[in-house]
Amino acid sequence: MNLVENKWFKLIGSYVFVTLGTLLLALSLNIFLEPNTIAPGGVTGFAVVMKKLFGIEVYIMNLAINVPLFIVGVMVLGKVFGAKTLYATITLSVFLKMLPHTNATNDILLASIFGGVLAGIGIGLVFKAGGTTGGTDLAGAILNKFFPRFSIAKLMMSIDICVVIFAGLVSKKIEISLYSILTLYISVKVIDQILEGMGYAKSFFIISQKPDEIGMTIIKELNRGVTVFKGKGMYTGSNKDILYCVVNRAQIVKLKKLVYKIDKKAFVIVNDANEVLGEGFKRINMQ
Repeated sequence: MNLVENKWFKLIGSYVFVTLGTLLLALSLNIFLEPNTIAPGGVTGFAVVMKKLFGIEVYIMNLAINVPLFIVGVMVLGKVFGAKTLYATITLSVFLKMLPHTNATNDILLASIFGGVLAGIGIGLVFKAGGTTGGTDLAGAILNKFFPRFSIAKLMMSIDICVVIFAGLVSKKIEISLYSILTLYISVKVIDQILEGMGYAKSFFIISQKPDEIGMTIIKELNRGVTVFKGKGMYTGSNKDILYCVVNRAQIVKLKKLVYKIDKKAFVIVNDANEVLGEGFKRINMQ
């Protein structure tokens, strides 16, 4: 019974995230992007341009394109996008209709930045819940079936670029296209932050003449696991033990000091680890 309840709780929670995400996306469009004709790609960006041209409301155009696109997607791709995508499409249009239409700022740069941030958070939440807002990603997947030589990512980018250029042509201002590109870039970066997490960790590769001492000290003092890879120096031809370790942000400086306290000649490579799943970090939950 607990498993059933837990399943329903997660399902309801995912739809709450989709609802909140579409709410934020609609808010971004209504108060930042649409009043300034900023069209950061996708169906919603195209809808913004259509309103500028013909006065068709964004929520109507969103439904008019996404619902048929969803139907075609089901026919061509199967039910891979699921009910959450259809739900996100409908709720987005509802929020676009219900929320106030006003210009939060006359500064187009601020509108581009904050519109991109808000849209990125909204779309990120929808993606996090396992849905999509339809539009570019669905269109890209459909086109990929007919043009397999082009990847979905390239097709999505092509569609977004066309929308951005279209916005500049309609407004007769190249600045609009440039601000639209800025908004698109910001929203993509924010989406990555939402999906990968804000708490960056760092991964360390450590090459030292004292691998055992360094490894055991990391385990004891930092309570982090250490993996040993076997390597060979191309120049010297000697075998080397390469230590690999992942630590959280608070332990980065501690690990550096620990390594160089033991071996001042140690060779250390530090990389970003945007998302770390497993013991000591984020729990793995793919349900």
